[in-house]
Amino acid sequence: MTALAQTAIIRSLRTPKGTIAGAWLLALVFMAIFAPVLTSYQYDVQNLKGAFAPPSAEHWLGTDEFGRDLLTRLMYGARTSLSVSGIAIGISVLVGMILGASAGFFGGKFDRAVTVVVDLTWSFPEILVALILVAIIGPGVTGTMAAIGVAYLAQFTRLTRAQIMAIKGETYIEASRSLGASDAYIVFRHLIPNALAPVLVSAMLATGDAIILEATLGFFGLGAQPPTPSWGGMMSSGSALLFKAPWIILLPGLAVAITVIAINLYGDALIRALDIRERLRQA
Repeated sequence: MTALAQTAIIRSLRTPKGTIAGAWLLALVFMAIFAPVLTSYQYDVQNLKGAFAPPSAEHWLGTDEFGRDLLTRLMYGARTSLSVSGIAIGISVLVGMILGASAGFFGGKFDRAVTVVVDLTWSFPEILVALILVAIIGPGVTGTMAAIGVAYLAQFTRLTRAQIMAIKGETYIEASRSLGASDAYIVFRHLIPNALAPVLVSAMLATGDAIILEATLGFFGLGAQPPTPSWGGMMSSGSALLFKAPWIILLPGLAVAITVIAINLYGDALIRALDIRERLRQA
């Protein structure tokens, strides 16, 4: 972790909203990783006799229509939602930064080709792009990750391209080129690191949107397939039981809402810590 990243994290945690949001996200990641240790129930073992049990000392958040412990499924669902969204956004950032940096640095026909393709994909809503790709690839975790990654690729490509074009004419870039540095060295050693901060903050904010998109696909039955739990799939199964067992749909929905709000609040704290808005105005 770089000194800049450490300083930004420390500064972001000094604000109340950064502290609260960071604590929620840290607790959520902890529960997702250590779910098998934190609960004695299995997320896929049915107990029909205990179906629709309300919250109690035995099942803190109640059970679903198959008698499965809802808290356990929420924790395992967090693992699905966070891993799918995080991996998809990570791949999208990696590919987008390489494409954007190459287009901004080299320019010419390659820049125009990348810009046209990116603008074309960006002209469609993310949910539409995701639905088309899932229909082609097929439902499941792999299809969902591919859909989310492609849906947000344009955002990171354009942002990286803009940052590269703003700094590629700086004096230290010209000095590095005059000393015989290769194009690849300049791009990966100088340009991309200097464009990294705003892209990473944008990636964090996009992760919140990706969680919503993953939950939407799961609600439609296009995300993680049963018995693998996901927040969207849990909401889908509970939609017909709203008046009989409202906790089945309300609690996963609440988990999605709180997580997305926490990501946005912590992302805003990071933006303030890194002074990104001021950097973008100066660029």
